[in-house]
Amino acid sequence: MKLYERLQAQTRSEREYLLSAPIIQRCFRGEFDLNDYVAFLQQAFHHVKHTVPLLMTVGGRLPESKEWLREAVGEYIEEEMGHQEWILNDIAACGYNKQQARQSTPSAATELMVAYAYDAVQRVNPLAFFGMVFVLEGTSIALADNAAAQIQGKLDLPTKAFSYLRSHGALDQEHIVFFENLMNQIDDEAEQEVILHAARMFFRLYGNIFYELDPCHGLAQAA
Repeated sequence: MKLYERLQAQTRSEREYLLSAPIIQRCFRGEFDLNDYVAFLQQAFHHVKHTVPLLMTVGGRLPESKEWLREAVGEYIEEEMGHQEWILNDIAACGYNKQQARQSTPSAATELMVAYAYDAVQRVNPLAFFGMVFVLEGTSIALADNAAAQIQGKLDLPTKAFSYLRSHGALDQEHIVFFENLMNQIDDEAEQEVILHAARMFFRLYGNIFYELDPCHGLAQAA
């Protein structure tokens, strides 16, 4: 069984944990308001802004034998640059102060996920980062477009309030195919286990962000 297939098959319970978060279930029942969406965007900003720094760390720590993977990391960096600013612009399009969001403090769950990501990359193995990619990109493709349609339909927000969700939905399919091909080149069992373990952890850690999402986000409406 190739690694990507293992990732799909051997993280089912952790994936279910994430998808069972009350806010996700409420979203698909239409039981949410604007503050739920803004709170989600606020926490997304606090972890997405670390994507490029983490990728840079991964690229610097990969051994020479993984030069092919370092090249892929370079492509990811180019693709991911500036996405945190898209999120802030979405917050502004919802009528809230994006500069206050920039200066706000992440939730405990978000801070712990980011801290684990840096720790795993630097202490364990830079390949652990790809467990995070599997979770975040896979979850986004599964949920983002549907969530954006539900939220926009109920809250009557402008399309420009969904640049982050829309960019990580079905249009992101090319990314996941690219990722699948990369992972299937990793055939060392110990390296596969590093990525599998990280994926299981990130489903839990990312899920905790949704379980702890607080609609009392504290952001003021824009003047």
